[in-house]
Amino acid sequence: MFTGIVQTKAEISAITKGENFRHLMLSVPPSHLQSVALGASIAINGVCLTVTAFDVTAGRVEFDVIDETLARTNLGELEVGSQVNFERSLKFGDELGGHLVSGHVQCTATLAELTQSADNCRMRLTLDSAQLPYILEKGFITVDGASLTVGAVHADGFELHLIPETLSITTLGQRMVGDRLNIELDQQTLTIVKTVERVLAQRFAQ
Repeated sequence: MFTGIVQTKAEISAITKGENFRHLMLSVPPSHLQSVALGASIAINGVCLTVTAFDVTAGRVEFDVIDETLARTNLGELEVGSQVNFERSLKFGDELGGHLVSGHVQCTATLAELTQSADNCRMRLTLDSAQLPYILEKGFITVDGASLTVGAVHADGFELHLIPETLSITTLGQRMVGDRLNIELDQQTLTIVKTVERVLAQRFAQ
């Protein structure tokens, strides 16, 4: 599990590409790899990946990305030099600064509008309408691994309002119109809405 509080930005230093497969090597500040182990879970752009190799001193960590992940996320679009959001998994006793995040991305959204000033940033994202019942104004959502609060909800998507700190700490400040961002819906909202939908469908089917 994760919190959606991005800890640092990492850089893609090498990619090995195969058919429906990527092996990613990332450069990370060594301080963020302390006590890492093979098989550990780390969220990269909000996607829970398994550590396959690492070198703490060199600040290097590696992951395999397979077909299902490539199909559902933006990780297949990464190139050498790309920056990604990085978060180590949550440990018991850690502060839950964002919200509980599984690292299981349901879909991507497209950045349709971007309005930015010195202190404010508004993003309008569009996505498949099938996901909209689970996105509520002022509810939680995870975008490229960052725990955020939903702004206005529209027929084709939703808005985000980002503070300068979020833009600085994460890669969201580098995003441009047309980019695809990973979306993880709030699991609590998803569970409640799906349960209500199922109960109502059963009741009216009788």
